[in-house]
Amino acid sequence: MSDINTEETTGKSQLSTAARRKSKSGRAKHSKRFLALAKSTPKEQVTVSAAIAKAKELSSAKFDETIDVAVNLGVDPRHGDQMVRGTVNLPFGTGKSRSVWVFARGERAADATAAGADVVGAEDLLERIQKEGGASCDILVASPDMMALVGRLGPILKQKMPNPKAGTVSPNVGQVVRDIKGATRAEYRVDKNGIIHAAIGKASFPNENIEKNFATLINALVKARPSAAKGKYLKKVSISSSMGPSISLDVLDVQKVAETA
Repeated sequence: MSDINTEETTGKSQLSTAARRKSKSGRAKHSKRFLALAKSTPKEQVTVSAAIAKAKELSSAKFDETIDVAVNLGVDPRHGDQMVRGTVNLPFGTGKSRSVWVFARGERAADATAAGADVVGAEDLLERIQKEGGASCDILVASPDMMALVGRLGPILKQKMPNPKAGTVSPNVGQVVRDIKGATRAEYRVDKNGIIHAAIGKASFPNENIEKNFATLINALVKARPSAAKGKYLKKVSISSSMGPSISLDVLDVQKVAETA
């Protein structure tokens, strides 16, 4: 038995540095701070209010951390008729201001500027994005009449491309900009694993405000359920601060909270 252990130990010591790194490549890397916080995270599923309180308690970074929610939906996003994507206005906002560029002309351009858009333009904005090879903003908005122009930028913009489903193509660009700048608009889009990630506030927000934002988001997701989705829709839900471990929620309680929105 001792000979076997000796051989195994010798074999491990003879691994090259590259081989050792490769063997560890799939492991999650967390800081000592994160691992310490994870020890105090509930192992069982908890209520929404308890999860929010715990996420705020575990928010110990030197900045005001964002409170995030992850929702695992019972959909297969590989099928177009099971894609879940949209926007929802949170009653207490996300607490995060974002830069917005707008494609518009005339009165709509004036409205967007008055609403606080960072950049507003038409052909000149098209040329800028082409020259810079992208748009250095968080969100691009366009009026419907500008989409023929904006369509030329598809290969450059990719996921930043204005889209009606995301609420970024609208005849009322001024209101869209106000919603975004006011940090009330939250976007959601299911990823390839069937999960939606969204911010529902800051750790400095009162617990009840975060819970109301959470209820509004979940309610919107439930209403956006594709008719093609079969079986359980809300499969798993968790909450975390941006630098903290996730806390699993009781899905039945999640559904009850969503009904209050």
